[in-house]
Amino acid sequence: MTSPSPSPSRAADVLWRAQMYVTVAQIHLSDNVLLHRPLSPDDIKARPAGHWGTVPGTAWALTHTALLGAQGGGELVPLLGAGHAGVVQIATGWLTGHLAAVRPQFSRDEQGLLSLCRAFPDVDGLGSEVAPALPAGDFLGGRLGGCLPFAQGAALADPGRVIVPVLGDGECETPTTAAAWLASHALPGTPVLPIVHLNGFRMGAPSALSRFDDHALDGYAAGLGWHARIVHVPAGGHRAFHDELAQAVADTRAGRRTVLFMRCVKGFTGPATAAGRPVLGTARAHKTPLTHAATDATQREALERWLSSYRPGELFTRDGRPGPDLAAALSATAWPRLPRPTRPVRQPARRTPGGRKPASFSDAVVTVVRDHARTGDFRVFSPDELASNRLAELAEEPWTTEVLAEEVLGEQLAGYTAAGGRGVLISYEAFAPLLATGIVSLLKQQRMPAAALRPSWNLLLTSYGWHNTYSHGDPSLTTTLIALEDPAVRVWTPADPARLAAVLDEAFTSTGRVNVIVAGKHPQRPVPDGAIAQETARGVTLWPHLSDPQPPALTVVVCGDLPAQVTADAVPLLRAVLGVPVRVVSVLDLTVLGDPAVWPAGLAPREVAGLLGPDAAVLVVTLGQPAAVWSLLKNRTRRPVEVIGWRETHGPRSQTAMASVAGMTPEGLLDAAQRLLKGTR
Repeated sequence: MTSPSPSPSRAADVLWRAQMYVTVAQIHLSDNVLLHRPLSPDDIKARPAGHWGTVPGTAWALTHTALLGAQGGGELVPLLGAGHAGVVQIATGWLTGHLAAVRPQFSRDEQGLLSLCRAFPDVDGLGSEVAPALPAGDFLGGRLGGCLPFAQGAALADPGRVIVPVLGDGECETPTTAAAWLASHALPGTPVLPIVHLNGFRMGAPSALSRFDDHALDGYAAGLGWHARIVHVPAGGHRAFHDELAQAVADTRAGRRTVLFMRCVKGFTGPATAAGRPVLGTARAHKTPLTHAATDATQREALERWLSSYRPGELFTRDGRPGPDLAAALSATAWPRLPRPTRPVRQPARRTPGGRKPASFSDAVVTVVRDHARTGDFRVFSPDELASNRLAELAEEPWTTEVLAEEVLGEQLAGYTAAGGRGVLISYEAFAPLLATGIVSLLKQQRMPAAALRPSWNLLLTSYGWHNTYSHGDPSLTTTLIALEDPAVRVWTPADPARLAAVLDEAFTSTGRVNVIVAGKHPQRPVPDGAIAQETARGVTLWPHLSDPQPPALTVVVCGDLPAQVTADAVPLLRAVLGVPVRVVSVLDLTVLGDPAVWPAGLAPREVAGLLGPDAAVLVVTLGQPAAVWSLLKNRTRRPVEVIGWRETHGPRSQTAMASVAGMTPEGLLDAAQRLLKGTR
């Protein structure tokens, strides 16, 4: 006869104690992981590592989310905002079997737990922090502050489920989280239920939000347009929290913006003191307080009492498998993830000369974006600059979100793609460096084991510094991304609207990449399209209309629309003054300049020689910082090379003066060419 399912409060107590025990064991033990005998110095790690303080509340929130989600009425998808919560995520994954599914050596028995404890914090490719291979790991918590807007984006793509980001109170002090409360008003109907874990402290000091009493917390949330529910752990125990969470979920499903504030003392159930100093409810609980348990008998006794307080004999069988109560509790949980894309991505419509050529930047962007938006899974995110970027036609579309916070939008786009949607963030080049931390973390997550393949994260940068004010000149994001040498990064520099349209099509239908497209909104002369098919297919091509037929003495490599215009104006001057054959090569994908061992589109040595000429000097003209090009070209060629690109000026200057200082003029190109050729003769 099958035993009845445990009550939610009973199941929660058993599962929570098991999570706590496995967490503390991971941090401290190297043997005797089920306490079959009293702890000895040899059972304990000499240098325990891991973050303890956030574990009790995080485990509490995960436990109840998993139990409530299994009770019917729709799935709840938890996300962990703090990377330091990884230790409890790994413990939960061991208990549920999800860890053994990706790392069989961590089986759900004593030997598997022993292997896990000995491996932590270097858990075979997963590390010690939140990992995408395990439940609640769809957001990589290293980018502190991004979990709430990430959840908002995920809910846009997957509105049938409630997304439950678990946030720390220190996290709420970040500008990204702070702005995301307001940004939710631009996304009506997105089912997101944040659980804010108020344990009183950041890593080393009291948190600002935890100083609010319950009345102030309620007013804070209300002022931002959210309804607050406040629960104290363990005041009413598991039953009270479960009921409060159930009502918060019901409110969220009904369309009410609801946040659950969970007060839980930092380090709850851990040692109250260590080495004569208070620990419980202080910043000293952030990491383990028992750092010398292997050598200090008092700490060793405290560790044994701590582990024993979770009553492991009730949780596990003698050989370390889940006992009857724990097995029943685990069977009553659900651990859903964000959906993986299932339908094939539509192949790009090749916008070549056979079709209508876009007449302008605006025409290219609006046409391609609307084409993709018709599929119903595509969105535009922009920081209140669509009109300024000559894309006002997109601003009123239902699939467009405008909020003046780049970091929030970047995370919303990341969450949207994580749940299978496609989209693009359109922003000023000057503000793009604000996105760097989020992009780097996204790339890290994509590199980790068992990370889901997602639609690409796309960024269209316009209104760059060459045509803007002194304060709006900063092309450093592309330099930062190229320096990572991550093969998922592509930097696109289309020379005209036709090439821009082709690039957008390619980017919007790609997967697993970070595509940065740099294209100015200002009118530029169109480039003859005779070589566009090769350019879009390979990312680079020779431009016959500007090149001499014989082998060149000088090859000018253009990367982007402004360099294309300046080079076209300079070529007659170069020929007249230098009296040598000149070749012009256009780079559409900047990464083709890099080593093919690193960059998937990188040119092979024979391709470099064929494009640039056997022994020509090379002048690269780029929109961004020369450092980005040098990063790609390192050790790739011994021929003379000079790079003209963005250069900071000492104070505001006219656009003409800025270009002159950087050498981005026909005369500047001539000066550089003369220096190059002088060095080759």
